[in-house]
Amino acid sequence: MPRKVAFLLSPDFSNLGLALAVETLFVGNWLAQQQVFDWSILSADGQPVRASNSMLVPVDGGLPAENAFQTIFVLASFNPKQHVKDQRVTNWLRRMARFGVEIGGIETGSEILAAAGLLDDHEVAAHWDNLEGFQERYPNTKAKPILYKIDRGRLTCAGATAILDMMLHWMGLHGEGDLAEEIGQHMLIGRQRAGAQEQCSSEAQGDLRGDAGKAENGGQAIRRAVEIMRAAIEEPLSCGEIAAMVGLSQRQLQRHFQHHLGTTLTREYTRIRLAKAHQLLQQTELPVTEVAMGCGFTSLENFSRVYRSVFGCSPSADRRQTTTAPVFRRKGVTNLAAKSQPSLQSPTLR
Repeated sequence: MPRKVAFLLSPDFSNLGLALAVETLFVGNWLAQQQVFDWSILSADGQPVRASNSMLVPVDGGLPAENAFQTIFVLASFNPKQHVKDQRVTNWLRRMARFGVEIGGIETGSEILAAAGLLDDHEVAAHWDNLEGFQERYPNTKAKPILYKIDRGRLTCAGATAILDMMLHWMGLHGEGDLAEEIGQHMLIGRQRAGAQEQCSSEAQGDLRGDAGKAENGGQAIRRAVEIMRAAIEEPLSCGEIAAMVGLSQRQLQRHFQHHLGTTLTREYTRIRLAKAHQLLQQTELPVTEVAMGCGFTSLENFSRVYRSVFGCSPSADRRQTTTAPVFRRKGVTNLAAKSQPSLQSPTLR
């Protein structure tokens, strides 16, 4: 009998995510020359769902009352704070879980599972850009910036290309290991990545340019300094304190930052703090004042001024993670040099 699979779509889901997941099942059926997998596309109300790229995707129906599936994948991307409030979905997922159905969350679909209480005490793969908000909103989970995790009947995936790795691994767990390997070859996957592999991001790697990684002294000093800054966001350190902890003079460390990152230590520290503030504002319900203080700004006025200079709106106007909301990019903060913000020159960045 084919394995019955459902894909539950939330508005603004990633069309790429759906395509990667479904195509993996299709290629499996094609190679096996039989229906190994039988999938259905669902929505909360049975109506077509618009993806984040504006494509309107038809569905096969709404949420069935009976237990019709062995595995359910929930797909979401933008605006998860709104989707987790849909009691039709969370109640249905809880009921399916009681039936013993295997349930997975792809990208921010994991937040819908967490809101339903289905990921408590589970390790969760969260995209690095949503990690701060996820940890804040769901403290009973163990969110990590890994590719995917399959843990006691729950599947979570950070999204994007990691979906292929998760789907192939998932097939292997259900006795289709040989088929999964053949699917990977047809889909030009050189080697399936392990779920526990760390995600790569500019935040995690320090965003070093060119051959900076080969320049041991400069590269290691920058990485260490970035680690120190990311660990001291609520109570920012002075540039001199950071340099001393790295084992360099302030002038030497500043020179490494300018050469390898094209920015100053002060602006990089501000970038790190604003990145966290941006995530917390969009992904949680924390008050703006609490976000400002948690990111090392003792003055709400200063925080609002710096935030507006980067994102073009006040912190209070940036509370939703939608396709039209401001996006955080390194270039936006690096260009603060041209804005001559006096507050950014303070040693403790308050």
